[in-house]
Amino acid sequence: MAGRFSKKKLGSQSSLREANRANLLESIHKFGAMTQVELAEIMGVSTATISALVHQLSDEGQLETHGTVRNGRRAQLVTLAHHNGLAAGVHITRRGLRVVLCDDTRSPYMEHHYPLARNHLPDTTLDIAARMIRESLEQMDAGADELLAIGVALGAPVDKRTRMLAVPGLLPGWEDEDIAAAFREMFDVPVIVDNDANMSAFCEARVGAGSGIEDFVYVNASDGVGAGIVRGGEVHHGVTGLAGEIGHIQVDPLGAICQCGNRGCLNTVVDEQRLTSLLAVTHGDLTLNDLVLKANNGDPGCRRVIADAAVRIGNVASTLCISVDPELVVVGGELAQAGEVFLDPFREALQRLLFPDALTPIAVLEAKLPKINGALGAGIMAMENEEREALNGGRSQKGRQGEGDEPSVDVD
Repeated sequence: MAGRFSKKKLGSQSSLREANRANLLESIHKFGAMTQVELAEIMGVSTATISALVHQLSDEGQLETHGTVRNGRRAQLVTLAHHNGLAAGVHITRRGLRVVLCDDTRSPYMEHHYPLARNHLPDTTLDIAARMIRESLEQMDAGADELLAIGVALGAPVDKRTRMLAVPGLLPGWEDEDIAAAFREMFDVPVIVDNDANMSAFCEARVGAGSGIEDFVYVNASDGVGAGIVRGGEVHHGVTGLAGEIGHIQVDPLGAICQCGNRGCLNTVVDEQRLTSLLAVTHGDLTLNDLVLKANNGDPGCRRVIADAAVRIGNVASTLCISVDPELVVVGGELAQAGEVFLDPFREALQRLLFPDALTPIAVLEAKLPKINGALGAGIMAMENEEREALNGGRSQKGRQGEGDEPSVDVD
């Protein structure tokens, strides 16, 4: 009896220690650098417990400590450890802004999200993004000189030749905005801009569900649909950068006019406004996030709307898969966060329209990092570009790139 009790007690202590480790790391990810006393207050544990955890995680290379002064007293400031140099990933959509920092280990740091009104304008949005980057650096106790590059994931098609919005009307007010030039002027670092589905695909290829897979398709099912195509481990853009824009494939010849100017595009039947309008009489005003939350809580109407959307998206994704023959389909975006409510009908629709006697069925997986893969993918791509430049000796110092130049990344 005593032996069993001792083992149970030791197991409980081990579980508590692991929970405290995870809580500590999550707290610093969320709130930034803090003293050990502040961590103890937030977590509701003793300073001795925090001290032991910080010591252990520092030995493992996950944390760093620096001397500081708080309220006139010496204190130990605890920060996430990072290698030399950081890249910022910025994800701009029709309704939100997300910023993530990463280093050369591809680890995400200091993820922040800021909701935006529809039809937000570039000057305000880019100023907010710049402030979020600076605040994130401060929270990591990192200097401005540690920022090596910025990657931007834009929730609209991007012309790979100009790195600007490719199709007018899809992000109103952004048609003439040179996002790369704006960030270069503010931070004096190289900047790369791409479509968010491509950036998400890049992230999933490097550190997500597609890691180690040479050829796969990423489907982004959110307020509108897009896809990123990975070939040979790199993102395929096509000639202009519009490869994978499945949201603008026609699904209804007599349907509504899309923002792109064509009629009956997939995006006209599965975007936020269309999906939530189907429930207006019974559920009132909803957002896409409300729709997913209610579906996950068992609401039958919301589950039906999401399942029907999954079928429409799966039908179009099957056409893309027949064209590019991937090993895997990775699904991300807000709708995919409904889990099997979305994934089961998506898989069924996809497989039904593929070659029936295919030798190798295409697997479908949920994205590993669905909330941050756009921003993190942008940061990782920017970091890899800098590493490539350093290896090639192409840039000896930050910001050397001219105002009219683009980073040398070409991931076709």
